[in-house]
Order: sequence, then C-alpha cells, then structure tokens
Amino acid sequence: MAFHGWKWLLLLDRQNSFAKAWRSRRGGWKRCCHWSAGKSLDPEVKAFLEENTEVTNSGHLTPEIRLRLLTPRCRFWREKPDLWPYGDPFWAIYWPGGQALSRYILDNPRVVKGRSVLDLGSGCGATAIAAVMSGASQVLANDIDPIAGVAMILNCELNHLNPFPITIKNIINSEAGNWDLIVLGDMFYDEQLADGLHRWLRKCIRIQQTEVLIGDPGRHQFLSHSIHSQLHKVIEYSLPEYTRQENYGLTSSIVWSYQPSNSSE
Repeated sequence: MAFHGWKWLLLLDRQNSFAKAWRSRRGGWKRCCHWSAGKSLDPEVKAFLEENTEVTNSGHLTPEIRLRLLTPRCRFWREKPDLWPYGDPFWAIYWPGGQALSRYILDNPRVVKGRSVLDLGSGCGATAIAAVMSGASQVLANDIDPIAGVAMILNCELNHLNPFPITIKNIINSEAGNWDLIVLGDMFYDEQLADGLHRWLRKCIRIQQTEVLIGDPGRHQFLSHSIHSQLHKVIEYSLPEYTRQENYGLTSSIVWSYQPSNSSE
C-alpha cells in the first residue's frame, strides 16, 4: 500500500485511536514529562527518522521552515504501514491548520514576541518553531507521541534553533497553565476530544486570560462543533497545490481566534 493510501488511513484512524489516546492519557501539568535542549536522543530512533524522512521546505505555506516529513521520495510512501515500527506518524505530515498558524505567526511576529506560547498537538513542531523565530520568550510544544518529540528536536536543528521544551503527556483537563498564548492546529477531528478541548481552552481563558488561536482548513467536525460559533476569523490562506493534493481537495486554511462570549465553566 502506498503511503498516499496510508495517509488516507491516518486521516480516518485519527478519529479513533489517536483521539482515544488523547482522552486516556491524563495527567496534571506539574507531572508532565519534559524534554529539554540537553536531553539526548535515542540514536536508533534518530537514525531511523533521518533515513526515512525527507528534509523539505517546499509545497507548504512556510518555505522559511525546513522539516523532516514523509514525502513521495521516502521509502515508507510505498511500504506497507505495519512495517513502520513506531506507531502512526501523524507528526510526519504538515497538516494545513498548522501551516496556517505558522504562516500567520511568521507574518505577524507581534502576536508572539515577548510572550509565552504553548503549541498544543505540535506534531512536527512547525508552529512552535515559527513562534521561536518570531521572538516568543518561552515556547512549550506538546504532543502525546514521543517520536514526535524526537522529530521536533531534529526539526529545530534543521532550522538552527536550540530545541524548546517538549511535553509528551496529555495536558487537556489538567491545570490551566500560565500561558499568554495557546496555538493548536487540526485538533478538532473527534467530537469527544473537541468537547474536552473546548472546556479546557475556555478554562484557560477564564483563569489565565490566555489568548487562543486555532488553525483548521474547514473540516466538518470543526465547522459543526459548538465552539465554531465562538470563533473570530483572523485570516484565510490559499493552500499550495502540493498541500491540496495531499489533503484531498481542501483549498484553504483559516486561523481563528477563540473568543467565548461566556468563558465560565
């Protein structure tokens, strides 16, 4: 099965196993497992990712950022999915919501300059990288997949950045961290997960006055969720042709500001 077909399976499976993992991996903010710039990488995992991904900055909204991704020139674009040894590589795809957030931050550095930023569901780490490039004072990337953490460190190195802290615990439903800005892209693909995100983000706004930006290309699960009525459209980007082909006809991606009219629980 070609990876193009595998990616379609990832899109479907994302509504099941990955969402289930987010729901089941609970833990308080203070108990999160952090990776810092000094943490050494597993040499076997590092070598595998370097061998089986391609460094690219083309076909996406942010040519300033180089990333290790799965592309048609990679072995696992053609191999059977079960030969990939580290679980579904959601992080190896630069999803369109994340692209829009990253583009917006790079074009509008004032949004993050001097501020603390949490990149929720960070994946390849592009949005966190954009925040560092644009002058954020503190960045924490969060993804429940430890392999995504390895990929993010490699991607920081590609862009000549010191790796930012990474947490690989589920922080949804934890204490509201003291962040100036939370960014999240392509996270509203499962109703129960979306409900949890809605409650937690609303709590962060109520307790910490956190600003929240959401990137999404207009998936049905996002547009039909109740949070959509409390969003303000910030900007819409036309997706490059390569990204359109890789996302089955999606033509644009939007950055939304979450502004609940009543942020009480």
